[in-house]
Amino acid sequence: MDKPVAALRKLPSVDEVLRSDALAGSVAQFGRTSAVAAVRAVLAEARKRGGAGDVAAFAREAAAQLEAEAQPNLKPVFNLTGTVLHTNLGRALIAESAIEAAIIAMRNAVALEFDLGGGRRGERDELVRDLLCELTGAEDATIVNNNAAAVLLVLNTFAKGKDAIVSRGELIEIGGAFRMPDIMSRAGAKLREIGTTNRTHKKDYVGALSDKSGLILKVHTSNYRIEGFTKEVGARELAALAHEHKVPLVNDLGSGTLVDLTRFGLKHEPTVAEAVAEGADLVTFSGDKLLGGPQTGFIVGRKALIEKLNKNPMKRALRVDKIRLAMIEATLRLYRDPDRLAEKLPTYRLLARPLKDMHEVARRVVPVLQDRLGAVFKVTTVPCAGQVGSGALPVETLPSLAVSISLEGRGGGRRLTALSNTLRKLPVPVVGRIEKDALLFDLRCLENVDGFLANLATLKAPEAG
Repeated sequence: MDKPVAALRKLPSVDEVLRSDALAGSVAQFGRTSAVAAVRAVLAEARKRGGAGDVAAFAREAAAQLEAEAQPNLKPVFNLTGTVLHTNLGRALIAESAIEAAIIAMRNAVALEFDLGGGRRGERDELVRDLLCELTGAEDATIVNNNAAAVLLVLNTFAKGKDAIVSRGELIEIGGAFRMPDIMSRAGAKLREIGTTNRTHKKDYVGALSDKSGLILKVHTSNYRIEGFTKEVGARELAALAHEHKVPLVNDLGSGTLVDLTRFGLKHEPTVAEAVAEGADLVTFSGDKLLGGPQTGFIVGRKALIEKLNKNPMKRALRVDKIRLAMIEATLRLYRDPDRLAEKLPTYRLLARPLKDMHEVARRVVPVLQDRLGAVFKVTTVPCAGQVGSGALPVETLPSLAVSISLEGRGGGRRLTALSNTLRKLPVPVVGRIEKDALLFDLRCLENVDGFLANLATLKAPEAG
């Protein structure tokens, strides 16, 4: 008898492995069905190798497989990229009060669409309407899934089959090649682009206005800037023109902010209250960018127009659930105390974080990283420039501090790439960036230093090759 055949015959049965003490805990935790599938997969792999093994070893291998399969696909990571509102890493971190509100909403029945005073059906938007009106000065407000949905709903409600007039210099593209003209098309609006990429005049709007006009759309170019020989028509002047021709002016702020960012050392961005005061009939903006909350699209403005939006059947398809509403309400309440916003809202705490804090973090992190990586790698600190992210303040940089890991000599680039890959495979993946022959970890967003250092316990430097 061939040795491989003899070895295969010595493989234990699925039932033998399942009865092993080494797998008992996993069966209880993950269920018999999942355990059977894992054991079969382990034994099938052993057959391919033509090898044998003892029952306990196969049981441990199956248990490890079950444990790995149970790990969530949506993993927490250490964001050391230098981008505070990183789109690919979930954008804004949620305030503790908003997290607590979400937990309460998840664990309990809540008065989502129920008027507790009258004992009748209510409207879910009423939960945050008054707060939004208070913070923006608008007559009314409604909310949807995100800002793209907000723009879509507005266009479909007021410009379906009609012209939506917009400057060529404001035909933005947001993440994932999602373009404003495409949103207009899906909304049923007809794009009426005017002016040139860098210059649009009032006469361009006047020439485009007709009985076919549904609205004028002004788009704040929050994710890019056109500089030099430029011209645009201000929102206040556009509002007067729109009202003269009896069409609404919609001001899409994109990222949107409820406070003056200069209080955090950043460049001023138009606030929602300013857009409302300038005469826009509707203002749309995001909740998960500069506002620092969960993904949401806000629409504030004239009451009569908001009522029309809420009657659009599309609104139901774009509405938000109780969990997000709970987070939105809690986040908006923080804006009632702007002086303490940086204490309670992670977005502004990180944007306003002083360099001295990052130097203290570096003092703890650098020696541990150097010890784990060995003398072949050079671990130092370097000044660097971070960014807000998610298209907000695109030309604004944040003075920051980074841990720099470099490696001299041939093959250094490959080993840095390998190290970056290794760090992303840690229990909590570490995400940085490679720049100028160094792996950089921007420390602005590293607050859980103890957790970060503990996470490095299993780190091993990649071998040369």
